[in-house]
Amino acid sequence: MSFGKFSLALLLTVTLGWSAEAAPVRAVALHGKPLFSDNFTAFPYVNPNAPKGGKLTLGVLGSYENVNPLIVGGTPASGIREFVIEGLMARSLDEPFTLYGLLAETIDIADDHKSVTFAINPAARFSDGQPVTAEDVLNSFQLLKDKGRPNHRTYFAKVTKAEKIGDRSVRFTFEDASDRELPFILGLMPVFAAHATTPEKFEAASMTPLVGSGPYTVSKIDAGRSIIYQRNPDYWGKDLAVNRGRFNFDEIRFDYYRDASSMFEAFKAGNIDLRLEEDPGRWATGYNIPAVRDGRIIKAEFDIGLPAGMTALVFNTRRPIFADPMVRHALMMLFDFEWCNRTLYNGLYKRTESYFERSYLASTGHSADAYEQKLLAPYPDAVKPEIMAGTYRFPTTDGSGQDRPTQRAAFALLKKAGMVLKDGRMINGKTGQPLSFEILANSNAQEALLLSYARSLAPLGIQARVRLVDSAQYQARLTEFDYDMIQNTWYASLSPGNEQLFRWSEKTAGAKGSFNFAGVRNPAADAMIDAMLAANTETDFVSSVRALDRVLLSGDYVVPLFYTPRQWVPYWARLKHPDKTPLFGYSVDTWWTEPK
Repeated sequence: MSFGKFSLALLLTVTLGWSAEAAPVRAVALHGKPLFSDNFTAFPYVNPNAPKGGKLTLGVLGSYENVNPLIVGGTPASGIREFVIEGLMARSLDEPFTLYGLLAETIDIADDHKSVTFAINPAARFSDGQPVTAEDVLNSFQLLKDKGRPNHRTYFAKVTKAEKIGDRSVRFTFEDASDRELPFILGLMPVFAAHATTPEKFEAASMTPLVGSGPYTVSKIDAGRSIIYQRNPDYWGKDLAVNRGRFNFDEIRFDYYRDASSMFEAFKAGNIDLRLEEDPGRWATGYNIPAVRDGRIIKAEFDIGLPAGMTALVFNTRRPIFADPMVRHALMMLFDFEWCNRTLYNGLYKRTESYFERSYLASTGHSADAYEQKLLAPYPDAVKPEIMAGTYRFPTTDGSGQDRPTQRAAFALLKKAGMVLKDGRMINGKTGQPLSFEILANSNAQEALLLSYARSLAPLGIQARVRLVDSAQYQARLTEFDYDMIQNTWYASLSPGNEQLFRWSEKTAGAKGSFNFAGVRNPAADAMIDAMLAANTETDFVSSVRALDRVLLSGDYVVPLFYTPRQWVPYWARLKHPDKTPLFGYSVDTWWTEPK
């Protein structure tokens, strides 16, 4: 279970506009207006009277190599960003993209949208008692821009000037006003103590955590095996409305496991308190144990109001073997969803057919409107006609695992791409290179799916090998794009923005550590993202997102897989959670343990 999965983006409101005037405000919404007034006391999805105390233990698959999640080097420990390092503002989990004051007491977006100013809360303190200053904000910004992960480098490159204004304010000026999400990205910028790090220390993978201002501090590190956080009784922000009812456990511990089976056994034994279950087979049959039957473990299902995103097998198009989109499309056709869902997953999954599945942002079933056609007109070959018309559907098989019509259609497409079947092997007719590749995996849980996919390719003479590596090697190879195919999930919101650059932009295709795992270099995709970021109305925003969806679907960059309709969360009954679940799903920082 990855704690980062709890931090998903949120829903789009009905209107699209700026709530910020050219004056300081305590809350700002990218779409519409903030839901809560300045004098609100707590978010509706918390228990403001939740008792403090107790411990929470979570399980993580793999290992970690450093405690700085803001750099590329090494696999970072879980929880640092969520519990130790705060942003300038706090995000509401029941609104699309609304920020409320945290380290920054107010935000001021200029009328021309070319700058944003944050006023630091005079009460803000780092965990060592030192005040959070404008200099700390500027230092954090510069280190993230110069030495941080590619997402921060990409976003912050749009800032032309960062300066201190007065005693405790910071202003960021932009190269233009086209990216209306950028002030909000800066509002979420992690801030850490300048006096406790240097540029050399910051970019070096180490076991020395950054000094943050969050509700917890790192109390114990067992390198690669576990990390423990202790709630700071002197946390400066504990009485803020955005924090009331949150951060209730005195101690939060992450234990690391080498494989999914041992982590599941640890949960059943009571060594892990809760888990996000992502295996339908295990959810259907694996919890038939005494602790569930007698109520000591509760199997909960939580609604989630976000798009399902895209879980897929990803082609590394940097590799010559996947350079031809017709070959990629044929390989996509050969994934037998019906057989896999019935045989491996008890029929509990639904097929993913859009990068914004389960939402009105999905282009599936909608013909391109006039604005989409205008956006796509300069790129006449970027979208397939049937996807432009919204009529395309992924192949449906008979569920036998040997669907002959699908195999014949895929074979015809491979022949059109210049492939030939010779001596039982599919080869390139010109080069003689066999259609053979490796699927990189980092957990045993992936193997059944990947092996079944490999078997579905074999009748056409296509050889796919599954290679399982440990988490450290897997992360290193992902960072260097050293793989043929991987399984990945790109999570989605109803307010997609700059993160799409990090996934699909040509600028990030060669940037180590980016999430452009497919190596997408498509001018049409870049143009649709630009249009999305610059959209002034809800209609234009939805159309630009759908246009991006059509471009990505037409590129055949992935083999779309499936999604779960709800969040499956088994937990030990000593844990309690609020009655209301926010739109993005359950959030463990609102849970608590019943006092003894």
